[in-house]
Amino acid sequence: MPHFGVIFLLDRKDGNCNCTLLSFTCKLPGSPGRDGNPGINGIPGTPGIPGRDGMKGEKGECVTERFEEPWRPNYKQCAWSSLNYGIDLGKIAECTFTKMRSDSALRVLFIGSLRLKCKTACCQRWYFTFNGAECTGPLPVEAIIYLDQGSPELNSTINIHRTSTVEGLCEGIPAGLVDVGIWVGTCADYPRGDASTGWNSVSRVIIEELPK
Repeated sequence: MPHFGVIFLLDRKDGNCNCTLLSFTCKLPGSPGRDGNPGINGIPGTPGIPGRDGMKGEKGECVTERFEEPWRPNYKQCAWSSLNYGIDLGKIAECTFTKMRSDSALRVLFIGSLRLKCKTACCQRWYFTFNGAECTGPLPVEAIIYLDQGSPELNSTINIHRTSTVEGLCEGIPAGLVDVGIWVGTCADYPRGDASTGWNSVSRVIIEELPK
């Protein structure tokens, strides 16, 4: 709602007083106007002062890249047409192998005919050696045949030759030439019998180098 007001002006001129009456009207503020259009971007500021150097970091570890050649198959087979080896104690056959790496394992396999006979309980053991020693990484590679005690008449006639295998892995053998032998011997705490290896058939020793 508007407000009204009156103002009197006195003016002296030539010794006379003149009075002028002025009136005015006050109005209330209007509604806010609309927002204006956004202004244009200002001028980019100057670059700031460079910061201080950070604290020195801890010493890192050296990393050495290792590039290995791709693995190549390495195996060998030694075969005999008819060993017919009747010994009970000793080396049966040997096969020489070239091992390429020290950090690999050797897989060995003997396939051939084995037989054991006796009139009383007996046991024979077939096993591998590597350069004259049995495997220790982790344990020997071996197989046994055991015959229990029976009647002397029956046991004296048993003469069965069966194709059998002796197989296993051996680790910890250095690179280079390795003489791999297959042997026959006795079992602990048991008497030996009449053993036979490779009768009337082919016998094989297969050697293969495997990555760990």
